[in-house]
Amino acid sequence: MEQKLHTPEGVRDIYNTECRKKLAVQENLHEILRVYGYKDIQTPTFEYFDVFRKEIGTISSRELYKFFDRDGNTLVLRPDITPSIARAAATLFETEEFPVRLCYIGNTFINHSSYQGRLKENTQLGAELIGADSLEADVEMLAMLVDGLKKAGLKEFQVNIGHVDFIQGLMDATGLDEEEKTEVHDLITNRNYFGVEEILDNKQVKDSLKEAFHVLPELMGDVEILDKALEIAPSMNARLAISHLQQMHKLLTLYGVEDHITFDLSMNGNYGYYTGIIFRAYTYGTGDAIVRGGRYNHLLEKFGKNTPSIGFAIIIDELMSALSRQKISVETCHTNIIVYTEATLKWAIALAKDFREKSRCVEMQKREAGDCKEDYIAYGKRTQAVSMLYLNDDLTIDMINLLTGEEKQINAGSKKGEQR
Repeated sequence: MEQKLHTPEGVRDIYNTECRKKLAVQENLHEILRVYGYKDIQTPTFEYFDVFRKEIGTISSRELYKFFDRDGNTLVLRPDITPSIARAAATLFETEEFPVRLCYIGNTFINHSSYQGRLKENTQLGAELIGADSLEADVEMLAMLVDGLKKAGLKEFQVNIGHVDFIQGLMDATGLDEEEKTEVHDLITNRNYFGVEEILDNKQVKDSLKEAFHVLPELMGDVEILDKALEIAPSMNARLAISHLQQMHKLLTLYGVEDHITFDLSMNGNYGYYTGIIFRAYTYGTGDAIVRGGRYNHLLEKFGKNTPSIGFAIIIDELMSALSRQKISVETCHTNIIVYTEATLKWAIALAKDFREKSRCVEMQKREAGDCKEDYIAYGKRTQAVSMLYLNDDLTIDMINLLTGEEKQINAGSKKGEQR
């Protein structure tokens, strides 16, 4: 007996109802991006290694899936779609002077350590606004994101916003070298403020700056915390960052999305290409962010076009996990089943055509002599169909509601007999 093949660790099959729900959520999110004026783009699943090299600021080389083409060039499965969009946009829209709005759906691949228990292939849906560096552009992206998550069915979620210039201002004031700054960044990301305190003590950083790092965990919450952040901002750039966030909040209220907005001044971006605001969205039922995004004003420079940009990516698999655990129903196309015999084939086809012309989903199942109706009912429930039309040779139909179990019989009459 041949051994059955399974999927590699970190990837999985998605099928039937789960797959339908995932596609429905993607369609709902995509509709929001469309009505905001974003146009679709598709980029290759694999790219040259240079698109994701260290200088670009994505993930470490060891977490990339790498392979070679016939000519010996190093290729990688994309771990992040934004650099691919930046590469394409730098060429396709090289001479465009107006902002370009792009959106996408695609899978990303990160070779996480097997011990982390995380998926290595994820579906991302995202948007990029290229060529606009303004308060209005930042707010548009956040408002669109909130509208999208609400359209997906979420009710309780928060979008946390930070600013690279604020945290960078604190770092620059310490006088630490780049290696030490990276270590402090990592400690802050992991909320290990005792470790941060130890490094600052060893470097004899002045007390006022130590206090600023000490209160970082408290700089998370509503718009009021921005006043507190302004008091400890060590540089003009850091103060301008806080002012920018305050102005953003005023505009976000015009969009009516402020209830889903919080600020987190300790946030620093996962990717090195972020240059301004950074944000992540969180909800119940998943341990990781369901959205990551931010401003990246210098990324397209790496591919030959000097223009500012901002974008976000919704991690669909994390979002689906949250929707499931929050018991939020996702509306999908309801399947109906027609069970027919050889004698009722023409009748069944006529009924199915009528269903499909009305955009109703119908599946046809032929039954043989001796088949049991209960087996078809069990099958319908197993595949989460909503109803079954069980055609009998005497021109009656057993109509079965698979959700409630209710069943009734109707006589199709002589008209259906003529169709036979």
